[in-house]
Amino acid sequence: MLGYLKSPQSAPTVTDTKQVDEMYRHWRFHIMFTMYIGYAVFYFTRKSFNYALPAMIADLGIDKADIGMIGTLFYITYGCSKFLSGIISDRSNPRYFMGIGLIATGVINILFGFSSSLLVMTSLWVLNAWFQGWGWPPCSKLMTTWYSRSERGLWWSLWSTAHNVGGALIPLLVGFLTLHYSWRYGFIIPGLIAVVIGLVLCWRLRDKPVTLGLPTVGRWRKDSLELAQENEGRGLSHSDILSKYVLSNKYIWLLAFSYVLVYIVRTAVNDWGNLYLTEQHGYSLITANTTLSLFEVGGFVGSLVAGWGSDRLFGGNRGPMNLIFSIGIFLSVAALWLMPITGFVLQAGCFFTIGFFVFGPQMLIGMAAAECSHKNSAGAATGFVGLFAYMGAALAGYPLALVMEYYHWSGFFTVISAAAAVVGLLLLPFLKAQETEGKETASYEAAR
Repeated sequence: MLGYLKSPQSAPTVTDTKQVDEMYRHWRFHIMFTMYIGYAVFYFTRKSFNYALPAMIADLGIDKADIGMIGTLFYITYGCSKFLSGIISDRSNPRYFMGIGLIATGVINILFGFSSSLLVMTSLWVLNAWFQGWGWPPCSKLMTTWYSRSERGLWWSLWSTAHNVGGALIPLLVGFLTLHYSWRYGFIIPGLIAVVIGLVLCWRLRDKPVTLGLPTVGRWRKDSLELAQENEGRGLSHSDILSKYVLSNKYIWLLAFSYVLVYIVRTAVNDWGNLYLTEQHGYSLITANTTLSLFEVGGFVGSLVAGWGSDRLFGGNRGPMNLIFSIGIFLSVAALWLMPITGFVLQAGCFFTIGFFVFGPQMLIGMAAAECSHKNSAGAATGFVGLFAYMGAALAGYPLALVMEYYHWSGFFTVISAAAAVVGLLLLPFLKAQETEGKETASYEAAR
């Protein structure tokens, strides 16, 4: 790994308690704020393609099969990058890893805006997917090292709304630029924004607290759950940690398979929603994108409710909230498909509700993966389940396009309704998994 990407060594310990408190309060705020803005802008350069699609189809003559293939290649590449970069990011400096990734995606979006060849555009979008994978793992590392277990549900849910903010703003930005200028500006302008914010990430982010001379967050907050995880598996090599706490962890596999289906629903609604509204209901691009932005607004609210509820109502147990929200996914998708009366308000309400219920498990599953793993493998654990998530996203690309080619929008809704129904069944065993984890923590505390 290049020297400047390596995680720095621990700094001399700060012994002044007042100074420790001040430094923690300062950096927790600034790291959260910077991560939030940075990850929101990652969505500017990831979702620009989806919201420029109707105009690109009219201008370049590409068809749904081409769109589906680009989407599938993007998600497969992104999933692989998320896992591999997760392994690397556990040993890297998040400020440069995340910042360089965002700068690279910005440059690629600018180049995409000047392209017209389907081959060139596909190649650029696959390359964009690779650098998009540099965004999530550094954030999961920072979230698990700067915020402790008993409070993490709220903090993680707050941070996770960044992609809802980015996802809600980008359709409006792309729609405006496409309407008044060209779809090409819908890539160039977000790309320029990403380059600037990437430089800000390199400037303002920091690594783990110990690299600033601070105690671990578990010691600072005296959080017994956090201390138990910090002390587990000490002395193991990185390869042993990866093998034991990620690749051989049955709870991680359970979460990974659940993530596949959650992302089929999320990606299908997000990527094909505006095309559904423009083709099936005759909405203009601006109206369709505005309706779809409510999907992200619902996700913003749902993420906060899910994180707060798992902390306050279930004592850090993510299982019950995951199950409740998975039932809501099925009911809200069925409502959008089967409601007898259609109209802007009703359909916008359905998109809001689907977003509310989808983004709860989307956030909780990633957080649960980090908590079920080793402290030094948070990036690898979240990257691993993310790899499976984007296998699900890939299924919502070209394979779903083929389903729609033969069975139209009825086939589309049949697939995502079935996926939504099975999510709840897959998450049922996780109730026991979290219960077992709690007993193991209690046993550790008694042994101390």
